[in-house]
Amino acid sequence: MNIGRTVRALMCVFLLLTQAACDSLPFSSDVANDPPMPSQNAMKVQAGDKLKVTVFGEDKLTGEYEIDPGGSLSLPLAGTVQAAGLTKHELEQLLSKKLSSGNYLKDPKVTVDIATFRPFYVLGEVEKPGEYQFRSGLNVMSAIAVAGGATYRASHSRVMIQRAGQTEFVEYNQSPTVGIYPGDLIKVPERYF
Repeated sequence: MNIGRTVRALMCVFLLLTQAACDSLPFSSDVANDPPMPSQNAMKVQAGDKLKVTVFGEDKLTGEYEIDPGGSLSLPLAGTVQAAGLTKHELEQLLSKKLSSGNYLKDPKVTVDIATFRPFYVLGEVEKPGEYQFRSGLNVMSAIAVAGGATYRASHSRVMIQRAGQTEFVEYNQSPTVGIYPGDLIKVPERYF
């Protein structure tokens, strides 16, 4: 019996078990619990979102408009309004008020739909880091899959996410219950072993 071979095999088993145990532990005790993704109606619009604004009976005002980097939306007759941070319903009310206040339209009916969301970004230990188009129902697992999947060095238990408008990354468990929002920056870290 070769003792050297047995010792090497036991060390490999020990290292694999240690790696699996460490990879399943969260990076810190402060792993965030993410609330479920809000419905499209409750989501707040942000810079980079493209909106379809419909003014009933006014074809020349109806169209697609993009929120500029400063968070403003410019619409004929309504002028420029601060749109970033508002829900679709709040923006509909604001545009209706602006269109009726200038005596342009009497009791305008305005609807706002999101034509395209701003992209999300995946970096770190994924096969194809980069910018990807957001679509509803996206979670952290599907975002990693869109980026070509995790590399062999990637952690399979945790992920770092910087939400749009935030300045720091927050750690989350890699779980299909963690929603991805438009503008998120997702970083898949390297595992410890």
